[in-house]
Amino acid sequence: MQNENIQEKIKGNPIALLPIAVFLVLYLGLGITFEYILKIPMGFYNIPIVAAFLVAIFVACVQNRKLNFDHKMNVMAGALGDRNIFLMILIFLCAGIFAGILGRSSASAAAYLLLDFIPAQFAVVVLFVVAAFVSTAMGTSVGTIAVVSPIAVEVAQMAGFGVPFCVATVIGGAMFGDNLSFISDTTIAATSTQGCKMKDKFRVNFLVAAPAALLAIIIITAISFVTKANTVAENSYNLVQLIPYVLVLALALTGINVFAVLLIGIVAASIIMVGSGTLNMIGLLQNIGNGISGMYETILVAVLVSALCGLIRIHGGFAALLDFIHKVFKGHRSGQVGVGLLVSALDIATANNTVAIVMAGPIAKQMGDEYRISPKKTASLLDIFSCVVQGILPYGAQMLVALAAISTAIPNANISAFDLIPYMFYPFLLLVSVLIFIAISPRKNKQ
Repeated sequence: MQNENIQEKIKGNPIALLPIAVFLVLYLGLGITFEYILKIPMGFYNIPIVAAFLVAIFVACVQNRKLNFDHKMNVMAGALGDRNIFLMILIFLCAGIFAGILGRSSASAAAYLLLDFIPAQFAVVVLFVVAAFVSTAMGTSVGTIAVVSPIAVEVAQMAGFGVPFCVATVIGGAMFGDNLSFISDTTIAATSTQGCKMKDKFRVNFLVAAPAALLAIIIITAISFVTKANTVAENSYNLVQLIPYVLVLALALTGINVFAVLLIGIVAASIIMVGSGTLNMIGLLQNIGNGISGMYETILVAVLVSALCGLIRIHGGFAALLDFIHKVFKGHRSGQVGVGLLVSALDIATANNTVAIVMAGPIAKQMGDEYRISPKKTASLLDIFSCVVQGILPYGAQMLVALAAISTAIPNANISAFDLIPYMFYPFLLLVSVLIFIAISPRKNKQ
């Protein structure tokens, strides 16, 4: 409330957006240089995003000499003290522990189970469904792609499908799950910044995502049936390891508090993994530690972005951006498009949909109030548009992990991101679906 009162009293100052420009130059500029000019493998992710944000915060701190350094520290501390930030951090940690305990073998079991009972002609459709299910349950598209992409390459080689077709399908399914999952960092960030319930955001999100997913499945099936399929790969799996995923998904869909869902999932996963002999107590503790450490960068980014946004807000940066948006986007529907374009631009710049949502969140919240867009719809728009962009981004983590899986399985494949993008049916259909959703939405929303 204090920040909102401050925001009302200050005038727009475009120069206050300089720290974001500095971050973009450091992160995006160096990333493109490393990845595409110097040809460094995974070069884009050699840029420490935390360091880039620290430089941006330093730039923000030296701006606006009317405010002393102590006052700026208080502003950043106030931004970090927001309950939504603390809630986000706790959920990140619990989600990391859950995924860490189960590891990759459990997710692979879900894939091989379905492939065991489905005819080879439907193998690629199964890959989409498996990726969607695992990503929804795990809450991570990158983790899902890392697990399922090697299976997709194997399916492609043995069943006779194109490798880009199979792997791109996995990315699409993973983005579907990441977009809808109750424990994904994008959902957590979107709902936390907009102050809405996850189940409310899910309902709005599902109305947009479901038609796109069904159309994607139809297209994938049509392409599959013009290909002569062979026998699909077989592998062993442990059905018991699927129980925590199914349990978390079922509980989440009932609307139970996310902490309760994750804690039940963590307990169930621990009992099953230790009880089945997959892990001993030492291994369990190590996996818990790995799961927590895997969230460190995400948590640090959330903290630093919040501090940076606090300074930019009080310096007049958000006010200037809102002034620009007001001049371009005039009505309720165009305001929704504005939210989408805002988070899309930030996602292109940062190559990280969670970071994009966290950065866009405070501005989107103000836009929602201004254009009478309900918090659940604003959260849904943030998540949907960021997932559209992230899914097809050539230098995004999802694409790079998928390409790494291909190169590991087929060293001389020479397959690039641009070979996969034409088969990214779901992200493109999701974009069409959300634009139609905006076009037919009522002119006013109940808050």
